[in-house]
Amino acid sequence: MTKNAKKDSFEERLKKLEDLVGDLESGKHGLEESLETFEKGVGLAKDLSRQLEDAKAKVEVLIKDQGKLLKKSWEDS
Repeated sequence: MTKNAKKDSFEERLKKLEDLVGDLESGKHGLEESLETFEKGVGLAKDLSRQLEDAKAKVEVLIKDQGKLLKKSWEDS
């Protein structure tokens, strides 16, 4: 992950990925530039996927049981 990717929010990085996809779909660039763009997109997609998995692992569901709030992992819900 690059230094800029660490500073950017998830939403900002997702927007960058969407822009790269749009750029590729436009067909306005040659093979070399398209391959570089594709490579950047794959890296961003991997980082975003990893960030989503990390967030999923941290999510806890609060449930009410006999007047007490209990923490329950996402997978147990």
